[in-house]
Amino acid sequence: MWIGYEAVILAGVTIGDGSIIGTRAVVAKDVPPYTIVGDLPARPIRNSFSDEDIEALLTLKWWDWPVEKIAASMESIQSGNLEELKKMV
Repeated sequence: MWIGYEAVILAGVTIGDGSIIGTRAVVAKDVPPYTIVGDLPARPIRNSFSDEDIEALLTLKWWDWPVEKIAASMESIQSGNLEELKKMV
């Protein structure tokens, strides 16, 4: 998740894994995983990945892996190579 400068997230709002909140956005509704939102009030702009890739990332949950496994997979994580990450499971 990435939250832009001076973004406001109202109480009770859930921000999904991998989402991006634009600078100065006011988020009043839940944000699904891997969704980019912005504006006042915040609205979905687009998804960061295809629905299939989002499902794969949420299944992998690489961010919960041990530090050593993340370090060994860093190239695949940074390049977004899901096929290589799936082999690491």
